[in-house]
Amino acid sequence: MINIKTDKGVKEYNTVIFDMDGVIFDTERLYIDSCVEIGNKYGIKDVEEACYKCIGVTSEASARIMLDFYGEDFPLEKFRDEVYELFKKSFEEKLPVKNGTEELLKYLKEKAVKIGIASSTSKSGVERELAQAGLIDYFDEIVCGDMVEKSKPNPDIFLKAAEVLGSRPEDCIVIEDSFNGIRAAHNAGMFCFMVPDILQPDDEMKEKASAIMDSLDEVRTALSGTF
Repeated sequence: MINIKTDKGVKEYNTVIFDMDGVIFDTERLYIDSCVEIGNKYGIKDVEEACYKCIGVTSEASARIMLDFYGEDFPLEKFRDEVYELFKKSFEEKLPVKNGTEELLKYLKEKAVKIGIASSTSKSGVERELAQAGLIDYFDEIVCGDMVEKSKPNPDIFLKAAEVLGSRPEDCIVIEDSFNGIRAAHNAGMFCFMVPDILQPDDEMKEKASAIMDSLDEVRTALSGTF
């Protein structure tokens, strides 16, 4: 169990649900840089702005965002294929893991907390990347964007994760970096740590996030006492 001090007293939590990209893996900036480079190759403007709109949503939702942004004739599949090839060259055999990730996961295991993933990425991709990083055995359940009808900021993915983990939403802590992820966790009625990656918290995030931390190490330090 993990104890967190609230305005109603100390509350016990038995489950922690992680987002993946931008929280566990340091991938968001690498991917956006790859998008910008391919965009520059073809003279596509404002790629970084378009990418920011896609952070924290499913592949299908981001496709819709890109087509709305650039028009229905935008060569989305060709663009995505070239971006992915460039992205893969940005790292070697496995994705860069955020500092403090494994230390936090080990701490949660020691506390006998149930641990899940709720990622907008496809399940096959999540399992492959976690396995390559040697982290997959820390997670009790993995729920992904292709397993729910509505993507973040809808709460579906976090509610599904709580369900498969056998936990009540109010007993779950979420760790997220994206605006849509924080909105989804807030909408699910869960305690949510925001650990910003690319997008820094605005007034909405400061209101909807239960706490904002600079790193996973800071999250672990906070949880190791009565936060």
